[in-house]
Amino acid sequence: MPSRAAIPLILLCSGLAMILPAAEPVAIDWVKARQHWSFVPPKAQPLPQVKDRSWPRERVDHFILSRIEKGGLTPSPEAEVRTLLRRVFFDLTGLPPSPEEIRAFLADSRPGAYERLVDDLLGRRAFGEKMASQWLNLARYGEDQAHQVGNNTSLNLPNAWRYRDWVVAAFNADLPYDAFIQKQLAVDLIEPQNKEDLPALGFLGLGHKLYSRGRLDVQAEEWAEQVDTVSQTFLGLTVACARCHDHKFDPITSRDYYAMAGIFASMKKVSLRPDGKDEEDKTNADKMDPGTLHIVRDENPRDLPIYERGDVESPGGTAPRGWLQVLSPGDPVKFQQGSGRAELARRIADASNPLTARVMVNRIWDMLFGRPLAHTSSNFGSMGDKPTHPELLDDLAIRFMRDGWSVKRLVRELVLSATYRQSCSGSAANAQLDEANASFWRMNRRRLGIEPWRDAILSIAGTLTLEGGPSLSLDSPAHHKRTLYSQVSRKELNKTLMLFDYPDANVHAARRSESSTPTQKLFVMNSVFMIEQSKKLAHRLQQSASDDPARIRFAYELLFAREPQPEELAIATEFLQEPAESSLTAWEQFAQALLATNEMIYVD
Repeated sequence: MPSRAAIPLILLCSGLAMILPAAEPVAIDWVKARQHWSFVPPKAQPLPQVKDRSWPRERVDHFILSRIEKGGLTPSPEAEVRTLLRRVFFDLTGLPPSPEEIRAFLADSRPGAYERLVDDLLGRRAFGEKMASQWLNLARYGEDQAHQVGNNTSLNLPNAWRYRDWVVAAFNADLPYDAFIQKQLAVDLIEPQNKEDLPALGFLGLGHKLYSRGRLDVQAEEWAEQVDTVSQTFLGLTVACARCHDHKFDPITSRDYYAMAGIFASMKKVSLRPDGKDEEDKTNADKMDPGTLHIVRDENPRDLPIYERGDVESPGGTAPRGWLQVLSPGDPVKFQQGSGRAELARRIADASNPLTARVMVNRIWDMLFGRPLAHTSSNFGSMGDKPTHPELLDDLAIRFMRDGWSVKRLVRELVLSATYRQSCSGSAANAQLDEANASFWRMNRRRLGIEPWRDAILSIAGTLTLEGGPSLSLDSPAHHKRTLYSQVSRKELNKTLMLFDYPDANVHAARRSESSTPTQKLFVMNSVFMIEQSKKLAHRLQQSASDDPARIRFAYELLFAREPQPEELAIATEFLQEPAESSLTAWEQFAQALLATNEMIYVD
């Protein structure tokens, strides 16, 4: 059985559809289709009435509390201050608080201490790195290609990190989300003189390049990949499902698909050197200049035919490049400026588009609360889940746009809310009524992904370095940068990334899966990385104080942002006094044991 990366790239249902008989098209009632909840423009919402008027801190809390009270539930108590501190540090920076930061916060008795902390965290470079680690999965970030013949790496993307660093900087600068979209799709067309933001085009430029790219059927696969990534990431729609036939469930026609595919058929992926020339035009095998960008540019704008059943040997009528009919005011809006990329970018980012703001707000809610308001975060179509709090989603989307599409402002409001500050523990009575916590009557306990978990280990051990730049192999002993700056392969994903649920870089990933396996624990017990970091942590603990009880307290503050319980202190003290029974010292074993705990990998 070939590996997943070795299977030819045929997206979604297209491979099956090409061998099925053509289905008779069904006329779409566009008036009715536009009544689906996600196609109805979001509306400003009045604040719901609540009984407990003292609980809400932010506007969102009124919507949450109204649902809680209607369900006969009660909110959970506010989380203990150290628990909340650890939570907000991981959520906004992907790193744990240091003991010094914990003590400084606890010592700040002035009003507004938590608000000042949030503002400080939002201003750190680590915020952009945390946001980028979420975004790159949506953008199917990768640095090579799934299909490679022998040692032929000519289609690889060694400077993909330039796009990654741009994403980090964009989030740190709080680039308005509508501009964030437009720059990634068409900055070269919208702002021709803007060279600084050219790396943004990596969103498209890092797409798949397949062998035999001169063949029409191969090109069609690349167009499908672009349509799929763009439509799911920004619109929460599976437009590529209409490649071979009208969408089976949503009001998206094959004409819609080829209208969008024609945009990507009218551009070319290029590796642009600092001198303005294409890397592909070089006459020798010199190493790629580190300033080279993997981007796109318009070339030979053209409309595509509608290929029957997706078969490029069976062209039908022409589909003018343009916008989805269900999102057009009447007939489909046609694009006529070059490839249409700039017009597509503007349509996606337009405040009148009912999908874009909702999709992004939903993703950010998911990031902070561990559960999106609409669970299928990249499918707002008929087969997707309806939002649990539709009025809240609308209210957030409307205000997100009115507030200048500011991601930082949205994140700030959410982490200041009473909803966010709740404890993870709750009453048994609540659990009987809403075990899944669909009403958000408590905070969801969340497991750290591979990036914040590994970063936390490096930070706690005192070995983390903070520079960005080119990628390093995750397995390299010299790699002490944040995990974000690791090489991501589409051909063969790093085994450690795969082990801890990093998604397949070949496709858009709406959310991370979450697994608990014996091999994960074996990695913690036996890997060279964990052993080395345990040794570094042990050394740091031994240097931190002159007596064991103080060192143990420092360890618990480092890892868990809390003091050890008396029983924990007693057990640790007794263990450290016993002779070591392995190649590791007692302190090294103690350090490794703490790093292996559930408390280390979960955030309450």
